[in-house]
Amino acid sequence: MRCARRSAIRRTLGFTIAVVALGCSSEPTSAGGYVNIIHSERAAKDAALRDASEPIPEALKPTLLPLKYYAVDERCDIPAAMTPFSGALPQSMVYSDGAVRKVRRVGTLRFRLNGRALELNAFVEVGASEQDLFVPFGDLTNGTETYPAGRMLDVRRTVTDLYDLDFNKAYNPSCYYNPAYSCPIPPRENRLAVAVTAGEHVNPRHP
Repeated sequence: MRCARRSAIRRTLGFTIAVVALGCSSEPTSAGGYVNIIHSERAAKDAALRDASEPIPEALKPTLLPLKYYAVDERCDIPAAMTPFSGALPQSMVYSDGAVRKVRRVGTLRFRLNGRALELNAFVEVGASEQDLFVPFGDLTNGTETYPAGRMLDVRRTVTDLYDLDFNKAYNPSCYYNPAYSCPIPPRENRLAVAVTAGEHVNPRHP
């Protein structure tokens, strides 16, 4: 659970310093099948959000749905290796409504984007399942093309510490759609000095 109404914790519908603008670049996988899968997942998410009473208020559904995305790029599906943190103590993370919650840093994901070595920390809220990790991140698109506070990635814990870090699946937190939700703000170390032009971006009609 990463995004919460102020009254209760709820699971999100995520499913599933140099100024450098980088596209996603690595060896592409099977293009057609992968792109179709991502489009299908996005359509399914739109349908689920349309039918659900939250997080998008009914009055905003005509404006916000379907969600807006960058074009699918299979090169943005990047392999990453995690360096685990054994016995890491809980730390405080600030949320969008000013709340401070305890999280644990599970490990650091290291990967290459357009030939550049980068890293992001993966977290779990204290008391939540250690199998479902969240990766809040910021990049140079924030505030212009994407949600100012940053976006999210979800990853499922593996036994090998090897991960599929797919930026096509980066999504806006629930507080983008509805300020009644409280969402984690990416810490300084999870703010990339690159522009990640993949995944969900803001709707021009709802900046």
